[in-house]
Amino acid sequence: MKYMLLIYSEPAVWDARSAAERDGALAEVNRLVAELKDYGEWVGGEPLADPANTRTVRVRDGVPEVTDGPFLEAKEHLAGFCIVECESAERATEIAARWPDSRYVALEVRPVMYPAGLEM
Repeated sequence: MKYMLLIYSEPAVWDARSAAERDGALAEVNRLVAELKDYGEWVGGEPLADPANTRTVRVRDGVPEVTDGPFLEAKEHLAGFCIVECESAERATEIAARWPDSRYVALEVRPVMYPAGLEM
């Protein structure tokens, strides 16, 4: 089963860490990704650009409504994602708990539906 790990970030929390802590977290991510690749569980993932580059699109009555930038009241934002393929939700949760960001902000673990959606 595939699971998406949605990684949230809060800039103030990241900025409060020392350069050594940030470098250590990135090294930890690289080690974890290498391990997941070795086990065949890594499908892919990417960081997302700064929320200031965000565009939100809603279509109402057939007319697109486009908003630039993030919601100002939000402190956390979606910063990236990973997709892993593993045997269970428990294993995906274990991987999320090892992701360094989980010590500071939230990681969401969500099953990825197959096109027919029958597994849900």
